[in-house]
Amino acid sequence: MIKKAVLPVAGLGTRCLPASKAIPKEMITIVDKPVIQYVVEEAVAAGIKEIVLVTHSSKSAIENHFDKNFELEAMLEAKGKDELLAEVRNIVPEDVSIIAVRQPVALGLGHAVLCAQSVIGDDPFAVLLPDVLVDAGDLAQNDLAGMIEAYGKSGQAQIMVENVPQEMTHKYGIVALEGEVPSPGDSAPLTGMVEKPKVEEAPSSLAVIGRYLLPAAIFPLIADTKPGAGNEIQLTDALETLRQQQGAEAYRMRGNTYDCGHQLGYLEATLALAKRHPQYGEGFRSLLGRYANEG
Repeated sequence: MIKKAVLPVAGLGTRCLPASKAIPKEMITIVDKPVIQYVVEEAVAAGIKEIVLVTHSSKSAIENHFDKNFELEAMLEAKGKDELLAEVRNIVPEDVSIIAVRQPVALGLGHAVLCAQSVIGDDPFAVLLPDVLVDAGDLAQNDLAGMIEAYGKSGQAQIMVENVPQEMTHKYGIVALEGEVPSPGDSAPLTGMVEKPKVEEAPSSLAVIGRYLLPAAIFPLIADTKPGAGNEIQLTDALETLRQQQGAEAYRMRGNTYDCGHQLGYLEATLALAKRHPQYGEGFRSLLGRYANEG
């Protein structure tokens, strides 16, 4: 049902400085792939066929990563480096399109999503924030695929949430729910969202983690949203209007998340993914054991 996804990648990545001074933060490597590739792979695994990158003039490296590099491929082929050649050619499956649109001015997440309207058209679509890696681990299907199924059942917008410790709720956008907290892999109706509430005032311990499924009806709502904090157009404001008009649900994820927008989250992602990497996992686990013994 949902075949299109928007990935907002126009931000300058100040949280990742100095690593992001000369390269896009989305191109910082985790093990052997840039962060953005993991997010695209997540979308593709959920059945997405069109990836819309909302980008900036300084982010051409992202587009280049997903484009064909004839000179590199010819060199790898001439040298008989067939495994590397296959990896480079298969970064994106042939039936998946990568489309780039520009966000000329940084006016917030809502504005970034609005920039993709001409490509999305009237179709429902996903929004994936590339700062956050959602790791499916050993699950048969990833959480984005589960959320797409939930959208198909209810026809309502879905916002992916993760259970966080109660004492950490002041760091997140927290959802308020109608009825019981859903089990992992299930959805529940939303009654609102609170941005970084006081711990004692948090309506739940379910935090918004940067994955959304939205109907095209969100576009006129974003266009009518007045700028808020920092003179930015907030997606959250348009989502609240959508919730009031059509309803919306919180989908509780089953996997794990890593916030690669800050250094410790990036290190945790590297640790978790390197340990089970098919080529480097065994050696990396040996390294961990060696350093653990030294400590």
